[in-house]
Amino acid sequence: MRLLYFDCIAGISGDMALGALVDAGADGDTIRDRLNALPIEPFELSFEQVEADGIGATRAIVETPASEVIRTYASIRQVLEAADLPEPARALAQRIFRRLAEAEARVHNKEVELVTFHEVGAVDSIVDIVGVALALTDLGADRIFSSAVPTGMGLVRVDHGMLPIPAPAVVELLRGVPLYSRGVPVELTTPTGAAILAATVEGYGDLPSMRVDASGYGAGTRQLDFPNVLRVLLGEEATGAGARHGHGIAGPGRSREVVLETNVDDLSPELIAATVESALGAGAQDAWCTPIVMKKGRPAVTVSVLCSSELEEDLTRLLFLETGTLGVRSTPVDKRVLERRSIEVATSAGAVRVKVGVLDGRVVRTAPEYDDVARVAREGGVPARQIHDEAMRLASEALGGDGDGGGDGPGDGSSEGPSGRSG
Repeated sequence: MRLLYFDCIAGISGDMALGALVDAGADGDTIRDRLNALPIEPFELSFEQVEADGIGATRAIVETPASEVIRTYASIRQVLEAADLPEPARALAQRIFRRLAEAEARVHNKEVELVTFHEVGAVDSIVDIVGVALALTDLGADRIFSSAVPTGMGLVRVDHGMLPIPAPAVVELLRGVPLYSRGVPVELTTPTGAAILAATVEGYGDLPSMRVDASGYGAGTRQLDFPNVLRVLLGEEATGAGARHGHGIAGPGRSREVVLETNVDDLSPELIAATVESALGAGAQDAWCTPIVMKKGRPAVTVSVLCSSELEEDLTRLLFLETGTLGVRSTPVDKRVLERRSIEVATSAGAVRVKVGVLDGRVVRTAPEYDDVARVAREGGVPARQIHDEAMRLASEALGGDGDGGGDGPGDGSSEGPSGRSG
C-alpha cells in the first residue's frame, strides 16, 4: 500500500501543494503540458528551486494576465469536462471543486450550483487544483493522510472585504479536523489548500507507519519565523501496521489484519470475560465471544481477537496463558474502515466525545463515547439515555444535521473566500 502524507508545517495552499508534489517526484513537464489543454485564459506555469530557512523547496509560479472573469461552479465543471485530461485526474479535480462549492454554499446560504468563485475561480487557482490532481495521479498514492492543520489568525482582505482567519470556507471544509492557529497573524491555510485536503485525505494526525522513499517541499511566498513550506512524504505502508492518527484510525480504506480464535469448553464465564478485557488492554482492535456446540454436544465458546499482524504473537501467547487452550487459529483478514473523526459536545451535565464516521466526505454515523456518557450521567445524577440523546442532537447540529445516528455498542470496533494562492 503506497501512502502519501501532507506535513502542513506552514499550512497549505494550492501552489504549495503543487510545488511539494513536483519536488517529491511528480513530472512537472508532463503536468505543464496537460494543463495547457485547459480551455481557459493564457497562463505560464514554472517551477523555481528556492531555499526556505535552509530547506531546499520548489515554488510553483503561475503567471496570468489580468482578468475580470468570475466563474460559477457549473462553468468550472464545464472547463474540466472539456479538457483533455486523464480520467482519474479529471475526477479528482472535479471532487476538489465540488467540496469547495459545497463549503461556499453553506457559508453563503446558496444552492451548490449557484455558487460563484472569485479568487478561487481565477486562472492560477484552477491551474493549482488541476495540477495537484495530475501530480497525485502521477505519484500513485493509494491512501493519503495529513498532519494537524495550522490556519493562522487575524483578518485577510479579499475581493469583497475582510474575512476572519481561518476563512469561513476553510472552517467548513475542515470540520472535525484538528486545527490550530500557530500564533501568526497571516493566512496559512487557504480555501484551495483546505479543499485539496478535504477531497483527498483519509485521516489527520501523526505520521502513519510507512517506509519513506521520497519527500518534497513546496514553498510559500511570505517570510515567516519558521520554514514557510508544505512537506510531502511518500512511501510504502509498513508491513502489518495500520496507519494510526491522533483522531483515530483513518479510512475509508483497506488494511490487513489478523483474527485469532480458540474454542474453549472448560473456562468459567468470569475468566472468559477477563480474557476479552486482557486482549483489549494488550492492544487488540476488538475481542468477542461466540457460543458454539463442540463434539459430544458440549456447550462452549469461541474467543475471537482482531489485531494487527504486529501484535499476532503477543496476543496468541496471551490466549494460551489466559484460557489454557491447546491451539489458536490465525486467519488474515482484509479490513475496510470509514474515515473516523472525533468531536466534543457540551451537554447540560458535561462534555461528551462523539465518534464520527465519514464515507466519501459525508457523515454516515455518529456515536457518543459510552464511557463519557456513563461518567457524565453518573456525575450529573441523570439517566444515561438522556445524556446519550442530548449528545446525539448536539453532534448533529455541530455537523450541520448530516449523518445517521448510532450507539456505542458491540461491533463498533472497527470561491467566495481568500485566494487559493499562498499568503
